[in-house]
Amino acid sequence: MALTPPLVTLLGATGFVGSAVLRELAARPIRLRVVARHPAPIPPDARATIEVCPADLTAPGVVARVVADANIVVHCVAYINDSPSTWRIAEGDDAAERVNVGIVADLVAALEQRTDPVGVVFAGAVSQVGKGAGEVIDGTEIDAPSGEYDRQKLRAERLLLDSLAAGPHRAVSARLPTVFGSGPQSTARDKGVVSMMIRRALAGDPLTMWHDGTVKRDVVYVEDIARALVAATEHTAELAGRAWVLGSGHGIPLGQLFGTIADLVAAHTGSRAPVVSVPPPAHAEAGDLVHITIDSSAFRAVTGWQPTVPLETALRRTIEVCAAERVTTESTTG
Repeated sequence: MALTPPLVTLLGATGFVGSAVLRELAARPIRLRVVARHPAPIPPDARATIEVCPADLTAPGVVARVVADANIVVHCVAYINDSPSTWRIAEGDDAAERVNVGIVADLVAALEQRTDPVGVVFAGAVSQVGKGAGEVIDGTEIDAPSGEYDRQKLRAERLLLDSLAAGPHRAVSARLPTVFGSGPQSTARDKGVVSMMIRRALAGDPLTMWHDGTVKRDVVYVEDIARALVAATEHTAELAGRAWVLGSGHGIPLGQLFGTIADLVAAHTGSRAPVVSVPPPAHAEAGDLVHITIDSSAFRAVTGWQPTVPLETALRRTIEVCAAERVTTESTTG
């Protein structure tokens, strides 16, 4: 008799990372429930049996309903505000707290009512560690987040891992690096710093840095991150109970990264946008000026995952999408 495929519930299926995870999960012979405020676009070549579930996860009882019969839950929900720096939130922002922490609290409450084991993969952030860590982060550091977003993500992570530690469930946090990129199958707009600089370069605007360009960041293409999160769902027993950091293992100076963007975009526009240093704005945080390189060897040893898309290839793909996006916008408004 054929076994029933596992049911994976994906929370935040239309977001930047969540939509990439959706594409990765859809390629597998599973049952997949995709949950977001608005209906999620389904890949035309999906192998999974997919249930589209539009829902407001902050409404009472909704989280419990969408995870009630799930074997695995992937949490890719994050609060997005209306400012250019979408992940920056003010202390005391109740709406952000409800999304970033409250949904996890609802998830924990729902799972505590179940005795059958459920695997949970939570998308955290490497920046939760704070500014006191060394340049190379391997997941063994003591967390001291400096920004409210990171403090909320850490509270949610600790709530999830601590609350489910003694029960049958297998909760994992995968802390993400600077994630970027778009490709031919992308359905969500990347609002992060890398794509922001690509859009500026396409417009001929300066690419601005809040330092001298030597600050390093570990950047990973979104499709590689989606594969990492799906790999985590396949190894929840080995990964359960702690946070794991994801990264390329290479910190690139932002001056070099922005210069590469300017060079690659110039092939499209015929002119190179300048890369300039400017004073940090008022909303800058201490963590914006620290080096970050991520040693994800522990996660790789368990899952076998590693990034496969070279940085320049990922940048070229993203430039193609952003350039097409710009043409579409100009034709619509023109």
